[in-house]
Amino acid sequence: MRKRFALAGAAVAALVLSLLTVVPAQAAAGFTVNNGRLLDANGNDFVMRGVNHAHTWYLDRTTQALKDIKATGANTVRVVLSSGDRWTRNDASDVSNVIAQCKANKLICVLEVHDTTGYQEQSGAVSLARAVEYWKSVQTAMAGQEKYVILNIGNEPWGNTGYTGWTQATKDAITSLRSAGFEHTIMVDAPNWGQDWAFTMRDNAQSVFSADPRKNTVFSIHMYGVFDTAAEINDYLNRFVSAKLPIVVGEFGFDHSDGNPDEDTIFATTQQLRLGYLAWSWSGNGGGVEYLDMVTGFNASQLTSWGQRAVNGANGIKATSREASVYGGGGDPTDTTPPSAPGTPSASGVTSSSATLTWGAATDNVGVVGYDVVRVSGTTETAAGSSATTSTTVTGLSAATTYTFAVYARDAAGNRSTRSTSVNVTTQTGGGGPAGCAVTYRLAGQWQGGFQGDVKIANTGTAAVSGWTLRWTWANGQTVSQSWGATTSQSGSALSATNVAYNGTIPVNGSVSFGFIGSWNGTNAAPTAFTLNGSSCTAA
Repeated sequence: MRKRFALAGAAVAALVLSLLTVVPAQAAAGFTVNNGRLLDANGNDFVMRGVNHAHTWYLDRTTQALKDIKATGANTVRVVLSSGDRWTRNDASDVSNVIAQCKANKLICVLEVHDTTGYQEQSGAVSLARAVEYWKSVQTAMAGQEKYVILNIGNEPWGNTGYTGWTQATKDAITSLRSAGFEHTIMVDAPNWGQDWAFTMRDNAQSVFSADPRKNTVFSIHMYGVFDTAAEINDYLNRFVSAKLPIVVGEFGFDHSDGNPDEDTIFATTQQLRLGYLAWSWSGNGGGVEYLDMVTGFNASQLTSWGQRAVNGANGIKATSREASVYGGGGDPTDTTPPSAPGTPSASGVTSSSATLTWGAATDNVGVVGYDVVRVSGTTETAAGSSATTSTTVTGLSAATTYTFAVYARDAAGNRSTRSTSVNVTTQTGGGGPAGCAVTYRLAGQWQGGFQGDVKIANTGTAAVSGWTLRWTWANGQTVSQSWGATTSQSGSALSATNVAYNGTIPVNGSVSFGFIGSWNGTNAAPTAFTLNGSSCTAA
């Protein structure tokens, strides 16, 4: 996050994220990554729930700020440091003091260098290689703190210029840190001011992870105006989960100068997928984004509306945070016994877009606290829901489609069971198109030979749509190479877009959205005629 945030540009086509199974992390003294999950030093699953704090600009506020952040229930704080290239340098002594205060407040400390923000676009921003040199200069403060500290190499380390260089520069930074002897879990921010609108991080994450000799790297996406729909948020995060690559939302807010992020979906989806999030930021914002302060003037008794939402709202910090087991939280830190596998799920109440799953309870030496339902496709798993009981209803399914579901059990220490036996469920045939629908087709951005399109389908009828396929015909030979929020296929000039798992239902007076990357040559006219499940829609 910078004090004035750059507008995200148009997206470009990229390769699909690899779904290869991740090699387990090597043994280390602190946090590790295994099978796409972040584990603390006791081997327990750790889900970040926390806040960003602008330490380097407010040195005199940090002592009280960390106490106040802990009081919200947070288990993690992301701390802004400076390499001295753009702001006053935080030396090894100061870094030691910050770590000591994190530990005193039983907070996991994510330390980041902010001087890299917007590299190659923001004046004065420095490279990841320069950030690595800073980390080496404070290595004495970091050594031995692997249980409590995660090393975030550099904040938003590329702007919207030259961002394709992110992949190799990030690999080089990781290998340089490992060669220097850093054993910490490393966190890497996305390019494009952290928002990865061009999908550079998403589509190169597997190769970056593989470049780490310790296989101990976590990816961080910042969600502001680029992530203003549920479709974009769910698609991005689920791709990492499916690929078993660890991802956290390292920054996000409820509003921004580049658009209005869908914070409710960010909270809900990270909770459903058991992914970490770190809200931006405690206090002290400037440059026109003061509304992102969670408290007014560093006064913990004056939570702003954003602070209230992040701390006390649905799926917020207070309701979902669990203290790291290295501090005695997260259940018994000595409990390393996973629950037994749940019973085979059975399906009932199957409709064209939903199914209720019920399974036999798992057992545990301490106690089961929840269950994770997954959709299975070959060797790939996608999160489908979670429940504190032995039953849940999975929604957003496509009509006349067969799905395979299975269940995991979790205990309070974060131990996860083996997977249950799976069950196949075939949804009912859909009921056709709605009595009324309206389609808004928007050109979000265009460049030589390529463009980004956004599509919204509004249900203007009197019955909900359960499972949908939208079709149109291009007039100028355009082709789609990549999509999110829908599965697309093309035959000649005819394009079909079908819902994905989480947006198959369109309620009355509701809408769903999806986006895509396409190519054009000569003319790029928008389509004017659309059908939804075979019924004509109005072009809005």
